Parts: sequence; C-alpha cells; structure tokens
Amino acid sequence: MNKKLRGGIFVFLGACSFGLLSTIVKKAYAQDYNLGEITGSQTLFGTFFLWLIYYLQLNFGVVKKTRKHEFSGQEQKTATKWWKVLFAGTFTGLVGMFYYKCVSLLPASIAIILLMQYLWMSIILDALIFKKKPTRIQILATAVVLIGTIFAGGIFNQTITLNMVGIIYGLLAALSYALFILCSGRVGNDLPVFKKSALMITGSFILTWVVFRPTFLFDGVFISGLYKWGIALALLGTVIPPLFFSIGVPKVGISVGTILSAAELPIAVLSSYFILQENVQTLQWLGVILILISIIMSNLIKEKK
Repeated sequence: MNKKLRGGIFVFLGACSFGLLSTIVKKAYAQDYNLGEITGSQTLFGTFFLWLIYYLQLNFGVVKKTRKHEFSGQEQKTATKWWKVLFAGTFTGLVGMFYYKCVSLLPASIAIILLMQYLWMSIILDALIFKKKPTRIQILATAVVLIGTIFAGGIFNQTITLNMVGIIYGLLAALSYALFILCSGRVGNDLPVFKKSALMITGSFILTWVVFRPTFLFDGVFISGLYKWGIALALLGTVIPPLFFSIGVPKVGISVGTILSAAELPIAVLSSYFILQENVQTLQWLGVILILISIIMSNLIKEKK
C-alpha cells in the first residue's frame, strides 16, 4: 500500500470517528445523562488521554529527538504562548456544548447539517476579520452549501418537526467551530501536534467545568456508567481524529485531506439512519450530496492552483 493511499485511509477514518459523535450523544441522552455530564466526562478523558499521548511521545517517540531544540532559548522566544492555545481551545468547548444541546433538541441527521454551516461562516469571518476577499469559487460553494442545507435540513420532510431553539444552538455550534478553525490555523503551529491538541482540550475542559459544575464526580453517576460514554466520546471526538489527521494529512495534502474529512457528514447521517432509526428522506440525501460537492469542488480547484 503506497503512502498516499494509507494517508487517505487515516484521514477518512478520522472523519468517520467525528461523524459518530452525534449518534453516541443521542444514546447517552437516552440513558438519562444530561449535557453537563456528557461534555464534562468527555473533556475530562480527552484532556487525560492527549496529555498522556504527548508525554509518551515526548519521552519515547519522535518528539524526543527534538526535545532539546524545543526548549532552547531561541525556541522559547518564538514559541506561541501556552495561554493563547488554551484560549483557542475554549472554542471547542463551546462547539461541544452548543452542538450536543442541538442534538438533544433535533434529529442527529439535522444537527450535523447545522454544524456544517461553519463552511460559509468561516469565509465571512475571514473577510470581516482578516479582510480576505472571498473568491468566486468560495461564493459559489457557499451558495451550493445553502441550497444543500435547505434540502438536507428536512424542510420538505413533513415527518420532522424543527425546533427553533435547536436550530439556534446548531448555528451557534457552527459559528464556534468557524472561530475555532480561524484561531487554530493561526495559533500554536510551531508546537508539536499533540502538545497543541492537549493545550486546546485543556482550554475546553476548563470552560466546560466552569459552565457545568462536575457534580457527577461525587454523586455516583460517573462510576455507575457515565465514564463509558466519556471514554467513547473522548476517543472518537478528541483522540482519534487529531492522531489520524496528523498521520494522514501530510501524506495526501491539505486540500485532499479536507475533501476526505468531509466523510464526517454522510457518516453522521448514515449512523442516525441505521442506528437511531431516524427518518432520512431522498431530498435530505440530495442536500447532503450538494454539500459534499461544494467541499470537493472548492478544494479540488484550490489543489489545482
């Protein structure tokens, strides 16, 4: 198996991991766990796993080879301040809280569509904050995403009742994700992948535990079964994606990696259909396909340039 194909498989599997989150959260809600317990346990295990991986990598992996350089005087002067990466990570905490709240109010297949609105929000934020004028292809891709959202959002599906509060939470999750992407792409790029990821999830952990008091650690809920959901969500949403993306993206390139990572969308819809037995009609699948086409189209043109 050549390196590019192997890298593509890693990126695809990392995206699939993300796509399963909404279904798992739905299952956790069905077990009577609340938003604070779900997000709190996920960030707890996510922070533990990522710092553990970074420690092992630092002492036994490839990071060990560059350890002296990492802590040299020159590096300390140019390295990103840890608190900046920590702050950028708070946006992932907001994504989790808003998205999981959306999942509690809407079908999982609709929640993921709302989260994907970060695609056009990122373009608008780029233009407003960094004065980066959108290209024609970005404008066209945004139009396709919006058209796809109309179909995929179940507007024409009479069996789906759309909760307006849930829609607002979904759009807030998308906005938070767009802000996270903008910050993540500009902060901490000089740090090892897992150190940056560990700092970010720590920021998410702090924010989540400030908003929701971790009473589940003391009332028996954690030991009685919540820990299983926390581990599953941490692995699928916090550990596996950055690990697999860090392995795969350098082999396939950013544009191709972005296209493959879009697998998150159909996987989320498929898992909601087969596992949660949600009603997903043909027009909704058409909307999903349109959104995927916009992602592929914009990144293929970027790759060609």
